[in-house]
Amino acid sequence: MKLLILDAGHCLSLALVRLASRRGDIELVMEPGLELSPGRLAEVAPDALVIPPMAQPISAEPAAVQAHAEAVESCLSACIEVGVPLVWCVSDQLYEDGHETAIDEHVIPAPRDESLRRLITTGDRIREGFPRHLIVRLGPLFALDGGHAWLGELLERLMAGEEVRAAEDVIFCPTSADAAAMALLGMLQQQHCGAEAWGAYHLAGTEPVSAYTFASLVRTQLETRLEGLGESVALGPIKALNHHHDQPLRRVLNCRRVLEAFGVHQKPWRLEVGLMLDAWCKARQEVEA
Repeated sequence: MKLLILDAGHCLSLALVRLASRRGDIELVMEPGLELSPGRLAEVAPDALVIPPMAQPISAEPAAVQAHAEAVESCLSACIEVGVPLVWCVSDQLYEDGHETAIDEHVIPAPRDESLRRLITTGDRIREGFPRHLIVRLGPLFALDGGHAWLGELLERLMAGEEVRAAEDVIFCPTSADAAAMALLGMLQQQHCGAEAWGAYHLAGTEPVSAYTFASLVRTQLETRLEGLGESVALGPIKALNHHHDQPLRRVLNCRRVLEAFGVHQKPWRLEVGLMLDAWCKARQEVEA
């Protein structure tokens, strides 16, 4: 199976590269940005085109959101012309107002923010114009490296002694980039073998948590590991922010459909964080050795 991956420096793209390098049945072709002509798509002739998500679109500049939407729609046109399936990953932030219960996969986001609505328009065009698509809604991705690698950036700030501010009243399911990559490859392998299970799917980690609690747990686990290595580092503090004073905003994705269609289980984010911290500490020791 051959895949064309856009935005090569994105943390999800790098996770796909790591996973594919350990397998002999997947070929990846990487493009640095989101620009893609029908000619280039036809030249590569992949079994699918994968577009990583725009991180935190809710706080991005409107021009950046507009540019992302236009790039995705240009890719859609190329996919229609060449006949290549499109995989577009999107942030759970499109569910701007959240929901009291887990959000089912058939629920199309209806944000109030104009920029976010522009991304919904793109999703509508994909659904209406090209049946062979996957729209994969992801929880906040975390990884050690790559663009928008939340965990890597968090570790850098903590090690530098900087204060980290994180919302205490926004609840979501953090998603390991490695776990998301594994799930995507599994889904696409089944599609490649004739599953024809196109449509929208949710993919997130288990156990809803706030950004503040996530960051606090990372800090505690990092401190414990550093102490075990005999290091004494004054890590930066974590400060809780509150934006929704009446009640927490819950942005929790129900991932039942991806389990039923592809047998993909959600990965526990605490386990994934632990594995990444172990890898980070090992790399740190090797550098200092």
